[in-house]
Amino acid sequence: MNLARLLRGATALALAAVVAGGCSRGSPDPAPDPTPGRNGCPEVANTARQAVARAEAVNTPWDGPTSGPRAVPGKSIVFVASSMTNPGVAGTAKGVQEAARTIGWRVRVIDGQGTPAGIAAAFGQAIALRPSGIVIGGFDPESATQQVNRANDAGIPLVGWHATTSPGPSTNPKLFTNVTSRVEDVARISAYWIIARSNGTAGVVIFTDSSIPFAENKSQLIKKTLLSCRGVELLSYENIPLPDAGSRTPVAVSSLLARFAGRWTYSAAINDVYFADAAPALRAGGRSGAGPPYSIGAGDGDPSAFQRIRDRQFQHATVPEPLNAQGSQIVDELNRAFAGHPPSGYVTPVHLTTTQNVDDATSWEPRGYREAYRRIWLG
Repeated sequence: MNLARLLRGATALALAAVVAGGCSRGSPDPAPDPTPGRNGCPEVANTARQAVARAEAVNTPWDGPTSGPRAVPGKSIVFVASSMTNPGVAGTAKGVQEAARTIGWRVRVIDGQGTPAGIAAAFGQAIALRPSGIVIGGFDPESATQQVNRANDAGIPLVGWHATTSPGPSTNPKLFTNVTSRVEDVARISAYWIIARSNGTAGVVIFTDSSIPFAENKSQLIKKTLLSCRGVELLSYENIPLPDAGSRTPVAVSSLLARFAGRWTYSAAINDVYFADAAPALRAGGRSGAGPPYSIGAGDGDPSAFQRIRDRQFQHATVPEPLNAQGSQIVDELNRAFAGHPPSGYVTPVHLTTTQNVDDATSWEPRGYREAYRRIWLG
């Protein structure tokens, strides 16, 4: 989604053996035991298992654009980042830079440093540079209405990444297009993973940032899907702003362990970074990285999330955006704007990376996107 940022006990020596014993790479995941006394939801769980199996496929061929305008030469773009400490934003910016090099465009990244004032200042600086196009990287354009209007008045095309709740063009705010997967698909598969893995008997904590409309919408959709299964219990809905995740998540996790103990079996979060910050408190509370609460990140899927999943260190799944491929799509959409063409209309299909299919991957990239875009731009 749109989005992010981050923090990190007591029985350390005793826990070290437990953690080490529970986190060996390549070992099969322990089968979670259904919570006694719950009926689950057989029909929903069956649907969930089928959806999860489809989303875990790793050899999906490129299904994006294969035609479009040749690259317009000599363009410059500015990527205004909500925060370059957000791995999803940083990964997308890197993808934009790589794609732009392919066609000789100049790219500048300006870091909004995670605050409204910083984002507004970065956006204003981007406009002052008079670039050919601007990327709104991971923040709500409504929080920078003045700058959006100035860019529109100056005739500078704006392309968003996780900027609005839906993919595609936007009239208010005026964006040529917004590049993102469908939040409904991301939320649904995240909840389905929990339902399928728990056989519909999970005790769940959701971590969100309600100050970001995109994130709040996603977490509410996760909640709705989870509660479609009568055996799932929503234990807590934790609103922790992403910039404060590093300091507040460990405190919240310690409290959750004290309140719910063994009832807390699954976690879902709107961004993977919550699990990096939860890990120290979970270790201090005697939890193993490979055991409950089993956790899924509903967004981005940066390399650190892949590493935690591979090593079974307090994260077990993520719904990754193909950040590098989306960087290429952003460049392609801007090129269409420069050439007077409409947006491509492409939307990334949902994918699921888990302990079962992560292998040695550090990101999710569909096969063939680089070659497809190169053929469009360079012929």
